[in-house]
Amino acid sequence: MRLYEQKIWWKRTLLAVAVGIGLFSLWYTQKLVQKLAVEEEKKVLLWANATKQLINASTEGDFGFLLDIIKDNETIPVILVDDAGMIIAHRNLDSTKTNDTTYLRQQLIQMMDIKEPIPILYDEANKRYNYLYYKNSIILTQLKQYPYYQLSVIGIFILVAYLAFSFSRRAEQNQVWVGMSKETAHQLGTPISSLMGWINLLRETDKPKQEELLVELEKDVKRLELITERFSKIGSEPKLESHLVDEVLQESINYLKLRTSSKVSFTLISNQDELTALMNIPLFEWVVENICKNAIDAMNGVGSITMTTKSQGDSVLIDITDTGKGIPKSKLKTVFKPGYTTKKRGWGLGLSLAKRIIEDYHKGKVFVKQSELNKGTTFRIVLQA
Repeated sequence: MRLYEQKIWWKRTLLAVAVGIGLFSLWYTQKLVQKLAVEEEKKVLLWANATKQLINASTEGDFGFLLDIIKDNETIPVILVDDAGMIIAHRNLDSTKTNDTTYLRQQLIQMMDIKEPIPILYDEANKRYNYLYYKNSIILTQLKQYPYYQLSVIGIFILVAYLAFSFSRRAEQNQVWVGMSKETAHQLGTPISSLMGWINLLRETDKPKQEELLVELEKDVKRLELITERFSKIGSEPKLESHLVDEVLQESINYLKLRTSSKVSFTLISNQDELTALMNIPLFEWVVENICKNAIDAMNGVGSITMTTKSQGDSVLIDITDTGKGIPKSKLKTVFKPGYTTKKRGWGLGLSLAKRIIEDYHKGKVFVKQSELNKGTTFRIVLQA
C-alpha cells in the first residue's frame, strides 16, 4: 500500500509543479504585455503630437523630424478621423483591404471598443478636433496569446509522454511477470522431475535399499524448500547476517558442478582468510547461480568460471569471470534490464533479479567490471563487510 500511496503523492506533486509553472508563465507574460502596452501607448501619443504639430506648423517649417516620427510607427494600427467621424488617414492595416471602406469602418469600430481615442486639436479658434484611434500591435496580440499556445503544447507533450511511459511501464511489468512465472517453473521443474523419478524408483526397490534413495529424495525436498524461501523473500526485507564468503561460494560451486557439464571447470581464489560479508544466503546463492548459468550459456557449456574474493575497506569484492563470448559495449548498460537475454528461448530475468537482490536487499552493487568479445566477461559483486 505504501508504494501506491507514494505513487499518488508523486503524481499530485508533479501536477502541482506543472500548474505552478503554467501560472508563473501566465503571470510573467502578462507583466511583459503590460510593459509593452505602456510603450506602445507612449509611441501612439508621440505619433499624435507629431501629427498635431504637423497640422499646425507653417508651410515654411522643417517637417523632416515630424515626418520621421510618423513614419517610425510600423507596428501599431492607427486610424485618424475628423470631428464628423470621417476617416482621414490610417496606418499599419492590411494593405490589401484598405481600399475597402467597409473594412476600414470595421477596424475603426474595433478600435473604438478597445481604447479611448487621442484628441488632436487642429483649430483652436473653433475648438475643432481630429481623433486618433488605435489598437494593440500584432506583436502585442501574439504575445498575449503565446502562453496559452505554450501551455497547450506542453500539455500535449506531457500527455503523450505520460501515455508512452505508462505503456512502456505496463509492457515491462508484463514482461517481468511472464519472466517470473517462467523462472518459477524453471526453478521448480528440476527437483519436481527428480522427485517423480525417485518415487517411481522407490516403488521398484527393495526396502533395505530404499534408505539410500530417501537420502536423495530429501535433498530434492530441501531444494524445493530453498526455492520457496527465495521467492518468499522477493518483495520483503530479508535478514542479513555475517557469513564466510568463501564457504558460501564453495557451496554454490558444489551445487553447480553436479548440474553442469564436466567440460566446465570452477575455481575459487581467495586473497584473504576468514573473509566475511553481510548477506542472506538463499538470495545470494541465487545471484551466484544466475550469473554462472549465464556464463555457462555464453561458453556453450565449455570453458572455465573463476571466482575471486578480496576485501577493500569496508567492502568485500567478488569477481566472477568466465571464458565466454563476451558482451558488446552497446549492451553493457542493458544486461540487467528485464527481458535482456542472448538465449533464443530465454526470458531475460536472471540478471535483473540478481541486480535487485544485491542492490535493493543487500545494499551492495553488481555490475560488469570488464568484457571482451570472444574472451570473456567479469561480473563484480560488492557487499558490505
